[in-house]
Parts: sequence; C-alpha cells; structure tokens
Amino acid sequence: MRKVVITGIGLVTPFGCDVRQFWQKNVAGASGIRRVKQFDISPFPSQIGGEVTDYNVDLFMDKKKQRRSDPYCQYAVAAAKLALKDSGLDLSKIDPYRGGVIVGSGIGGLQSFQTQHKILLDKGPGRCSPFTIPELICNMASGLIAIDFQIKGPNYAVVSACATATHAIGDALRIIQRGDADIMVSGGADASICSLGYAGFCALRALSTRNDEPEKASRPFDADRDGFVMSEGAGILILEEYESARKRGANIYCELCGYGATCDAFHETAPSADGSGAAKAMELAIKDSSENPESVDYINAHGTSTELNDKCETMAVKTALGEAKARKVMISSTKSMIGHLLGAAGAVEAAVCALSIKHGVVPPTINYTTPDPACDLDYVPNTAREKKVRLALSNSLGFGGHNATLAFRAI
Repeated sequence: MRKVVITGIGLVTPFGCDVRQFWQKNVAGASGIRRVKQFDISPFPSQIGGEVTDYNVDLFMDKKKQRRSDPYCQYAVAAAKLALKDSGLDLSKIDPYRGGVIVGSGIGGLQSFQTQHKILLDKGPGRCSPFTIPELICNMASGLIAIDFQIKGPNYAVVSACATATHAIGDALRIIQRGDADIMVSGGADASICSLGYAGFCALRALSTRNDEPEKASRPFDADRDGFVMSEGAGILILEEYESARKRGANIYCELCGYGATCDAFHETAPSADGSGAAKAMELAIKDSSENPESVDYINAHGTSTELNDKCETMAVKTALGEAKARKVMISSTKSMIGHLLGAAGAVEAAVCALSIKHGVVPPTINYTTPDPACDLDYVPNTAREKKVRLALSNSLGFGGHNATLAFRAI
C-alpha cells in the first residue's frame, strides 16, 4: 500500500490565516473567542464565538466570485490556496487527472440560505439570486477549488456534521493509497456564525453562555464546562504519495498513516453513553497504521466542552488504549482555544497533530481549572508541553453518531 504524507497546510481560523501564527498561539495557550460582531447577538443566550480574524477575501477571490459564493466557500478556497503555497507544489507539472479534491462542510451555505430566504419573504421569488442553490450546497467548495487549481481527478464533498473534515481526509488517504491519485486537497469549511445558526444551536442548549468571560468559555474536560463555543473557518491539507513528495524535495510534516470510522447508531445528537463507537474508531485507526496502543503519544481530542462529549470521549480513550496506557497519553483540545469550527474542525485539528509531530510540542487544553472525576486523564492543562511525538491521533465526533479518527506518524 502506498505511503501518504502531508506536505501543505492552509488555515482560516480565529487565530488568523498564517500557519506559523496559528501554531504560536496554540503553543502559547491563547484564546480566539470574543463577543460576536457579525450581527446583533444581544437576543441570544450565547453571545460569543470564534470569528475569523486577519482575513482579506480579496487576496483569494475576485469580486465576481465573491458575489456568487457563500463565506464557507470563500474560506475553503482561501485555505486551499494557502495550503498549496505551503506545499510548494507546481500543479502545472502534474497530470490533472492524478489530483483530486475532497472538501466538505457540516452545514454548507447557511448564511446564504438565511439571506436568500429573507429576500424571498420580503421581495418575492423573482428577486432571489440565480446562484442561490450553488451558494447553499455542500459540494461547492470542492468544485471551486478544482476550478481554481484545474485538478480533474476525484472530486466530491463529505457531509457528516463535526466529523466532516476527518472523513474527507480519511477518504483522500484511501484514494492515494489505492493508486487513484497522487495528490489530494482535502479538509472542511463552515461559516455558521449567523442568527439562524445561533438560533438553532441555542435551541439545542449546546452553546456556552459564559458571555462575560469569552476567553474562558470553552473549557473541555473541566467540571465547570457549560457547552461549546461556535466558530468558523476552514482547514485544508495537501496529501501526497510519499515517493513523489520526497523526490521533489517537499517539506514533509508527517505521514498520514491510519484512518478509522464508525457510527454510534444511538441518538441524533448525543454520543453513545459508553463511548464504544469512538473507541472503535480509534482502535481501527491504530490497526490501520500497523501500530499498537502503546505507541500512541498524543491524542487531539474532539473535546467540545459539553458534558456528555467530554465524559464519553474519556471513556472511549480508556477503552481503545487500555486504562494504564490511557493515563500516560497526552490529550488536548484545540477547541479550548479557538472554539468549534464544526465541519472544519477535523482538518484544523489534523493540522495541529502534524505540527505537534513536526515541532515536538503538544499544545494545551486551556481553561482547565476544576477537575471532573469523570474526566480523569492527562489533558495537558493550560501549558504546552515539549515532547517528542511519534504517533498522534485526531478524533472527530459528529451529530448523527459519526465517529472518525486519523493517525499521524513522524517520518
């Protein structure tokens, strides 16, 4: 089976669009959570979020395309262009049918849906944009990236809520492994910071209402957690077949060596109470990597800062690794710093794993102050840890019971 490596990372997040800056803030344990400014947030129980910063869409997309695309697509295109630049790839030198794109979205063009629905109600159907449907659909980010890059191989979107990007990257791994492509552009994007998005998640009582302390609101595994923090953005990885990447002298972050996917088949929004589905996804990813549980150094947890998720994921780690190993492994949640990017989260957190391996540093779980007896593992509380990481896992768990895990190995 062919070996697959990560050679490019592109991010659009509450920590900006520069990978170095993103990593520095992760290591520093900074927070990107603030009071929401994009719309009047005052009527909502949750008034905080992780809005994208240091981002200029004009650098990535012309005005005409901007008018025809939802912000989630704009974020995806920007992250893809940043990832391509980071990889140093010259796409003109590859067979366009040997490259592909799998970029998903958990919700798709929610802002465009809200805007066009208002136009429909206020002005009638004749005033809706002819690009309404292309703006809404979840596959359009993959399509736009392919158009810009002129990549003509496998191209589709994955939609599996908060597991979206992890599934997308896992599928891209398989495509290269079986020889159907040599290069894949993969990840996820979401832009759900709008009134409809907040109305829906607030109705679920899923969001933190720690409005007076935004930076301290996302507190995975802490006993005082009260919900997740909504964020937006995109994460894109460039995946390449190892030998071709090595021959061109690519900067290789790490190997993407394993993938596991399961379903709880339990509930629309709640995870399986014993964490068995998430545990099985981790077990499958470890097996796929030809490693064993003892080899795992670091887990980037889904770690949403919700009561059930954090408890169940802790149980899942114990089941997958065994109690003794679970207590030795380093676990941290990127969401403690930048919130939950929904369908983009898995790609951003995959990037964190790759950067941890590359730099020998595990970022912290910030805002961890009050231990929860049900969450009793090493969550790298509040301070980054310098530590060589050889094998890392990234977990993503989505509404609908979707579980996905990626495994990364040092080269």
